[in-house]
Amino acid sequence: MSPDPDLRDNRAVPGGPESSYQKIYAVVRRIPRGRVATYGQVAHLAGLPGRARQVGYALHAMASDAAVPWHRVINGRGEISRRAEPGGDEVQRSFLESEGVPFDRSGRVDLACYQWRPRSRVRRASDAS
Repeated sequence: MSPDPDLRDNRAVPGGPESSYQKIYAVVRRIPRGRVATYGQVAHLAGLPGRARQVGYALHAMASDAAVPWHRVINGRGEISRRAEPGGDEVQRSFLESEGVPFDRSGRVDLACYQWRPRSRVRRASDAS
């Protein structure tokens, strides 16, 4: 993984424009700096409720130079999930800490404080009045 995941370009992500992986990547790109989302939350927002594992598979399958801030996705307990490759969890923690996301002594992020809560993208005309 490159040192700054926000600066990578958007090459070589699997699937077509409407594939489930593309939907997942689109959601993850929306997570702002200093915030995290859970695998289940990303799945739900991508229109894939109940498919948290698919989010993990999509992030694992992603090209290492894709412009997707993968490090902002953690598990529902507020923890970084273990990786197959050694040191991957330390890299993710380092990226999050550099964005101001703190970890407690148990290695957890306080989701009540740091979980991303997206605003609705669609406003009805009746909501504007």
